[in-house]
Amino acid sequence: MKKPLIKPFKHQAVSLKHDEKNPYVFDCSDPGTGKTGVRIWSYAKRRRAGKAGKLLVLASKSLLRSVWANDFKKFAPDINVVVSVTGKHEESFAKDGDVYVLNHDAVKWLAKKNKKFFDGFTDLVVDESTAFKHGTSQRSKAAGKVSKWFDRRCCMTGTPNGRSITDVWHQMMIVDGGSRLGKSFFAFRAATCEPVQKGHNVNAVEWHDKEGAEEAVFAMINDVVIRHKFEDCTDIPANHQYTLPYQLTPLQQRAYDQMAERAIAEIYGDPLALQKIRLGKKLVAATHVTAINAASVATKLLQIASGAVYTGEGEKYALVDDQRYHMILDLIEEREHSVCFFFWKHQRDQLLQMADKRGITFSMIDGSVGERDRERIVREYQAGKYQALFAHPKSAAHGLTLTRGTATIWASPTYDLEIFKQGSKRTYRIGQTQKTENIIVIAEGTIDERVYDAMLVKDARMTRLLDLFSNF
Repeated sequence: MKKPLIKPFKHQAVSLKHDEKNPYVFDCSDPGTGKTGVRIWSYAKRRRAGKAGKLLVLASKSLLRSVWANDFKKFAPDINVVVSVTGKHEESFAKDGDVYVLNHDAVKWLAKKNKKFFDGFTDLVVDESTAFKHGTSQRSKAAGKVSKWFDRRCCMTGTPNGRSITDVWHQMMIVDGGSRLGKSFFAFRAATCEPVQKGHNVNAVEWHDKEGAEEAVFAMINDVVIRHKFEDCTDIPANHQYTLPYQLTPLQQRAYDQMAERAIAEIYGDPLALQKIRLGKKLVAATHVTAINAASVATKLLQIASGAVYTGEGEKYALVDDQRYHMILDLIEEREHSVCFFFWKHQRDQLLQMADKRGITFSMIDGSVGERDRERIVREYQAGKYQALFAHPKSAAHGLTLTRGTATIWASPTYDLEIFKQGSKRTYRIGQTQKTENIIVIAEGTIDERVYDAMLVKDARMTRLLDLFSNF
């Protein structure tokens, strides 16, 4: 038998003892604390002793090989791992393996299998389990159906209630089949949240967490929860998070005000525009952008503040002003290695074009980059080949280790707390040897500020629950 190359840290040993006592586990430890290693050691020990059957792992597509397959090689090289990709599941499960690793969406394929298919399986691990927080989605329903065939079940996430306490309900359904939080989502929501009417429509309501909801939920699930704070597990240099103000240019301010007041904006001087209009004595390139409802207005305002706005024709966009991109690239040039998260195609396009003109060495990860290229890019970044890594958070916020970087730059703020917390931990994690910073660029006096403030409220709510887990 090959010997494992790495031994558990002290806090991981605590988690391993928790796993030994509990067939159901909800691991809410911070990103970067080694949750994956714990699950691998726990399973491998029981498998070698003949106390475990096969293990099924559900994870994000980008983590199947880069994290799970690679970590099994490091922590338990004697365990045979099969990675199953879309379109080849039948072929993969025909192979003799101890562990089968699939992406989250593959659970819908698994849900079509009968009980006999799962003979020999005893363990289920769901990585980044918030992918199944919406109990009414097809994927979540499938996960609930499949999970009942496993004796031991574990959900893992560092952001269990990034949106609301109701996020926890279906993750716990996967863990224990509803024995702790009940089998009815609507009953759980009624007990933990209160409806607040939104607008004039009496049927339009938002559900807000009740005061004390976190404490009530914790009391019901604390026996299966394990939680380690990143700062308590490692002694690495500090991380400093701060916002950096950006002032809209006159061009941006004009377009922003038009969109806010009239839900329509005229973008003058757009080099990408196909039409020209007469402005005084001059013919000026121009694009008209219209928003169809309040939600669309908010999105357009965020885009205008970021530097460009989509016109409504596919992926076409109008460039409003490029000064925000220049500001971000100035930040990158001032630092040796940075990770820069973008949200829109126009941010990606403009940042990459400008970085190339400035002679900045860089690479990029988004949904268009395949798994093997992603792994290569991460290796090259860690080797110091690139000064900047531009990335979309949905493709790079989970699982990747980017400790060569000392700065994480957010080109725009986001409502999505999970993505923000996960993305911000790509550089600030075990293995980091330098001080790090997390910079969020915010356009002053714009919707950017409201988005960031809303995320901070979510963060405070989630922190209350996680602090309860940590103090248990």
